[in-house]
Amino acid sequence: MSSPISIFSLLSAFAATSFALSCTQCISGSPPCTGDSRTCPSGDMCGSEYVALSTGGDTKTTFDRRCTSSHFCNLKGSRTVKQEQYRVATSCCSTDNCTPTTPELPEQNSTPNGLVCTTCVSDNSAYCNSSDTIQCTGKENRCFLLITNITGKYPSLLAVRGCATKSFCDVGNISETVRDSSINLSFICTSGGSSVHKVLLTPAVVCLLLLKWFF
Repeated sequence: MSSPISIFSLLSAFAATSFALSCTQCISGSPPCTGDSRTCPSGDMCGSEYVALSTGGDTKTTFDRRCTSSHFCNLKGSRTVKQEQYRVATSCCSTDNCTPTTPELPEQNSTPNGLVCTTCVSDNSAYCNSSDTIQCTGKENRCFLLITNITGKYPSLLAVRGCATKSFCDVGNISETVRDSSINLSFICTSGGSSVHKVLLTPAVVCLLLLKWFF
């Protein structure tokens, strides 16, 4: 299946050039990490992201610090696609070269919660459907469809289905034009019934595309 892409990082590499805070940029396998300072786009904050990707009995973690949109601050939750679970926690601060608190990953919970969702990954398509299903566990009480559509200099189209916590569903839809690319990110979620809920975030100055993990 496709390598996962972090939501926190998805819009954090094609940045606008307005100057504001300066923040440390670094990445490591676990906290902490150190690196050089960079100037952020206007409106961004200094953020930390802690990610755990679990497949079977194997878990890999990544910790990074960088400029980020405030919309992705204090995000904590998980999502599962094709038996691969992605857990993430983020934190932010808003002064030059500040150090955000180390975010705490959500605990793994393998207890079935009764919800069954379709699960699939479809490259180069805005549609993803399959006879494959997944038993949701813990706080992942939403079935989700995520459509990521990037046009321009770095085109990409990806559709993904699986189980997710409500925190990911609340990300909703984001549409931004940044430099030479148009970025559209849409979460569509249901609690298992026929009603589909979409939450729209007010577009802000968000950063670019860093294909790192995602589902």
